[in-house]
Amino acid sequence: MVREAELWLRLAAVLPEGYSRVWADQVVLAELSGRTVSEALADGVPCKTIWRAAWRQLELPGHLS
Repeated sequence: MVREAELWLRLAAVLPEGYSRVWADQVVLAELSGRTVSEALADGVPCKTIWRAAWRQLELPGHLS
């Protein structure tokens, strides 16, 4: 289970310093029904679902899933 704090830590770990919040606010993910990470969080989408969508969008290695 991924909690919101962990989601933010994971995003911060894979994106350039200080960019995770900007990315979460601006990048629209088709897997999240055309929402950003921030919008999906506000809409109550489970953090695990959001992380998986971000992981695929960023094309991260399998060990980070």
